[in-house]
Amino acid sequence: MSKKKRALPQTVGLNCPGVETHAHLDIESFPDELDEVIQRARECSIAKIGNVFLGISGYEENKHLFENYPEVFFILGVHPNEAESFTDRELEAIGEACRSDSRIKAIGEIGLDFYWSEVSQTAQYHAFRAQLSLAKELGLPVVIHSRDANEQSIRTLEEEGFSGLPLLWHCFGADTETAKRIIDNGWYISIPGTITYRKNELPQEAVKTIPLDRLVLETDSPFLAPEPWRGKRNEPAYVAFTARKVAELRGMDVNELWAACGENANRFFKL
Repeated sequence: MSKKKRALPQTVGLNCPGVETHAHLDIESFPDELDEVIQRARECSIAKIGNVFLGISGYEENKHLFENYPEVFFILGVHPNEAESFTDRELEAIGEACRSDSRIKAIGEIGLDFYWSEVSQTAQYHAFRAQLSLAKELGLPVVIHSRDANEQSIRTLEEEGFSGLPLLWHCFGADTETAKRIIDNGWYISIPGTITYRKNELPQEAVKTIPLDRLVLETDSPFLAPEPWRGKRNEPAYVAFTARKVAELRGMDVNELWAACGENANRFFKL
């Protein structure tokens, strides 16, 4: 018996320009396949892609990869899992890069990750607060990573005076109450491919309640591929499946949802 073929993202039928807000195209096998990966994204009506550099060294070593892809914009920051090696010099270098490179549209992904125990919480809080301060100084939005630390992340952001400032909650996977707290602070929420997983009921309920003008979509490529590509390498084109699922959950036409999320991303990142 032959294996069932997986559906291609082009079959979702997205037909208006949209934005994939969060991918890591400078790691794993992507640098060797950028032409093909970005062409598939274009075929799925992805007009812009946010590439997230996880630290200044990744940015300095790999920004050249995107010289011929003007649709790719940059997000730069130190991930909480790298907080132990975070230094004032790196913070200064991130600031210098943000001031000199107009393609950098936000600082991120920054935040707290208590899923792993290897990185001390003290180091994570220090790196988080320092980068929040830099974002305020530069007037840039922030993109938040929060894993097993939603209460602590929200409390820190409120303490740092980020209520009402431009902030995007990356890779949302929480419940309706958490979504409401994020929205009440004036922030945006980004939905990843995990929303397509059958047993992911809490975020599926939450996504129905998020105001349409605060919603964006992402892949977090190469991680977290949506159904029907779960378990495989994720890529920007697969955001089409996430759009389809979110539209289904909200009772909307997929292109209406896709267009609205694209407008939100353009507004948030000032693209």
